[in-house]
Amino acid sequence: MTDTVAAVVVAGGRGLRAGGDLPKQYRTLGNVPVLRQSLAIFATHPEVRWVQPVIHRDDGALYGEAAAGLTILPPAYGGATRQASVRAGLEALADHAPAIVLVHDAARPFTSPALVSRAIEAGSRGAAIPGVAMTDTIKEVDTDGAVVRTLDRARLRGVQTPQAFAFDALLAAHRKAAGAGRDDFTDDAALAEWAGMTVHVFAGEAGNTKLTTAEDFDRAVAREMAAAGDIRTGNGYDVHAFADGDHVWLGGVKIPHDRGVTGHSDADVGLHALVDAILGALADGDIGFHFPPSDPQWKGASSDRFLKFAVERVAKRGGRVVNLDLTIVCEAPKVGPHRDAMRARIAEIAGISADRVGVKATTSERLGFTGRREGIAAMATATIRLPWGAP
Repeated sequence: MTDTVAAVVVAGGRGLRAGGDLPKQYRTLGNVPVLRQSLAIFATHPEVRWVQPVIHRDDGALYGEAAAGLTILPPAYGGATRQASVRAGLEALADHAPAIVLVHDAARPFTSPALVSRAIEAGSRGAAIPGVAMTDTIKEVDTDGAVVRTLDRARLRGVQTPQAFAFDALLAAHRKAAGAGRDDFTDDAALAEWAGMTVHVFAGEAGNTKLTTAEDFDRAVAREMAAAGDIRTGNGYDVHAFADGDHVWLGGVKIPHDRGVTGHSDADVGLHALVDAILGALADGDIGFHFPPSDPQWKGASSDRFLKFAVERVAKRGGRVVNLDLTIVCEAPKVGPHRDAMRARIAEIAGISADRVGVKATTSERLGFTGRREGIAAMATATIRLPWGAP
């Protein structure tokens, strides 16, 4: 982190065009207020020292909930225009005297850390703004809607935030504009140009969209859903009886024991429950449907084959396994000493990291068949993610 970079996040507007009962910066995406997402972009960035929010005086309670827990400066109160709000943020930062200041609209919650880093680097030139090339043909029209001319889109850029400036120069430009009675600048780059600063353009991001209208929020919700995918959960349960033997298979691990287990394949209740959980999330039958116990080819088979099969069924539909959770119910053998080995083996079979696999064990307090040590049971939950629209 450097002591030379600050960010002003402007959140003082009313956002009426976005609809709803709240200013747009306090509406939520994925249950998180838009303002919190925008503040967090800078609060968590390693190159940003100070984050200065600028809010409306009437939004104190909303702001407090949205910003709770973030390491940022107390909010400044904005003015009647965006320009006045930015100046309020700059004045609040004056005692900190950063070398570079980033000015960002709170209604742009999708800015990436990489874009912030580019802004900081470009800000060393004095004034720089992110821009994206225009893909549509741009027409200039008169008051009657008639085309006056067609602009050369190769020379045009759609401008975004965060915009980056030398702090002292931008504060001086804002003070100069206020003294001249100019309060009509729609972004800080325009004000900087008016003040005689040369403004450079660096690469913006197509995904760094601004939420202005209700349609923008609808698209943002669809974007969030598409990014998250279709989250599905399935449950699995399996039971096997003890028999003569000297080991049991649990969670893909061979565990020495004074009894064996009888049942389908190698009778690994843990893997069998996980298979059914994954197939349940897919709504794709169960282990008995795909691997009938009456078929002699599965007698004594290693259950890792079944778990791999279930994971491959997810992959074939363009998805992936997100999390697996397994609970084993028995009086013996003790699962604790083998828990990490089971997590590692399940993760290896499923092709996920071990921190996405939970293995727990419990007894039934000497009640029922497990309490009488007649058998062993397992319950499992699987969470998978499929693309939206996947069959």
